[in-house]
Amino acid sequence: MASGRVLVVGSLNADLVVRTARIPGPGETVAGSDLVIVPGGKSSNQAAAVGKLGGDVAMLGCVGDDGNGAMLVKSLENAGVDVSQVRALEGVSTGSAMIAVDDAGENCIIVSPGANGRLSADDVNAAADFFATADSSSVLTLCLEVSLDAVKAAARNARERGAKVVLNISPYMKVGADLLDLVDILLVNNHELADLTGQAEFDPLGDWTSVIEATDAALGASGPRTVVVTLGAQGARIIDLDAGTASQQIPSPKVKPVDTTGCGDAFLAAFSFRIAAGDDLEQAAAFAVRVGAYAATGEGAQNSYPTAEQLASWTP
Repeated sequence: MASGRVLVVGSLNADLVVRTARIPGPGETVAGSDLVIVPGGKSSNQAAAVGKLGGDVAMLGCVGDDGNGAMLVKSLENAGVDVSQVRALEGVSTGSAMIAVDDAGENCIIVSPGANGRLSADDVNAAADFFATADSSSVLTLCLEVSLDAVKAAARNARERGAKVVLNISPYMKVGADLLDLVDILLVNNHELADLTGQAEFDPLGDWTSVIEATDAALGASGPRTVVVTLGAQGARIIDLDAGTASQQIPSPKVKPVDTTGCGDAFLAAFSFRIAAGDDLEQAAAFAVRVGAYAATGEGAQNSYPTAEQLASWTP
């Protein structure tokens, strides 16, 4: 399948996963399963998902010089990702995420940045070979598990070469116009959209007039004019701020979730992969909700992502 290159700049984490009947409340102790350590990190997940789908994808980031770092690099290599710009830092621990997954497949996550916190704007700017592969058919995916300075440097380098920039504001934080002005497509889930707009509650499938107005006000005229909103089991919707409209619901296949860890990353990866291949926004989102639903049927993040062949033969 002909496709532009997907570039991923950001985080690589070892996921420390425990399954439990329910997520504990504050001050509460619950029993869990044996600890499992698997490859993760939002950016690493995205790169692996694109690679498994058969996309041309490269990753830029940092791991520690430890066993978890070696595991992460090997997982990406096995998925077909170009890891030539993933550096192992001496004397630094690889980033990690402590994840609890309940019987409904929902999760809560605490992230420790480790080596991810060492990725600087200077590191990104020095990666000339990495960005030399970008052009107008390329897509850069970004999240916020590394420093904002590194994220902005990556967006600027990609934009200078004509690549589309897709930003997932996750973990959610307020970002300024200096970053938003470099973004073509903003991706948020329903919780992040509520944080962005200040609207605590909205009906994902109802009238989005007030949501569109609040999103436009939050981003400002010079920010991204396209916002893709993921809605979990209810699929996704796309906001066109220039037109002042939102698409109809793009439905997700109905599945019984086993583990929703990394499903948002699977969506973003599949969406970016199809945008790089020339799909329009709704075509790319329809493909991405299918990949995200598939990922929910397996345990872990990268281990649950489909190859193109697995996805093609899958019947929900």
